[in-house]
Amino acid sequence: MKTRTLPWTPPPAVDVEPLPAGKWWDAVRAAPTVGERALELLGDETGAVIQDKHGPLYWLVAMGSAKSWHLRQVRVLAKLEHESTYLGVPPVSWTEGPRTHWRVPLSANRYLTDAGRLWGALAEADRAEYGRAPEGRQLCYRCKLPTDEPIPVEVEDGRSAVGKVTYACPPHAPLYSKRRPRSLTSAAAAEREGRRSR
Repeated sequence: MKTRTLPWTPPPAVDVEPLPAGKWWDAVRAAPTVGERALELLGDETGAVIQDKHGPLYWLVAMGSAKSWHLRQVRVLAKLEHESTYLGVPPVSWTEGPRTHWRVPLSANRYLTDAGRLWGALAEADRAEYGRAPEGRQLCYRCKLPTDEPIPVEVEDGRSAVGKVTYACPPHAPLYSKRRPRSLTSAAAAEREGRRSR
C-alpha cells in the first residue's frame, strides 16, 4: 500500500505561527455563524479547517481559486501585489479548542477544499443566515456609514417597523439580535391574538 504525502505541512512549532497566504495555498475566512453552517453543508467534502480562538473558520484552497469572491462575512487571504497576508497556523497536533486549532485536522486525505464546493456552501450559509443580499450598499444603523456587506438586524425602537429592514455593517452586526422576517399579516395576527410580535 502506497502512503500519500502532503505537498505541504506546517513547520514544527510549539505555538501558532504566521504563514504567508499565496505561497502554498490561499485561505478563506468565514465568520462563525456562516462558517459553522458551511462546514455542516460540506460534510465529508471539506478539506482541513483551522478555527481561531475567536471563532472564525479558515479553509485552505488552491492558490488563485477564490480571488473574486464576494460574500458577507467571508474574506479571502491571498498573496497581494504590494502586501503580504498571513494566516496563523497551529501545530498539527492542536486539534481541540478553545485556542486556535485544526477544527478539521490536516491529513493526506484532508488538505485543500475544492473552491467550487466551498463557494456553494458559503453562499447557501450566507443566504440562510442573512437572507437575500440587498441591491447596492446600505447604511449601517449604528455607524451610519455605507457598507457593501449589509447584515439584517433587529433594532429595538418604539416606531412601527413592519416591512422595514434595518442593516448593520459586519463589525456592528453582533451588537444586535438577528432579524426574523415578519410580514404585515403576521404582525397584525399577533396583535389581534394579544401576543407580542417579533
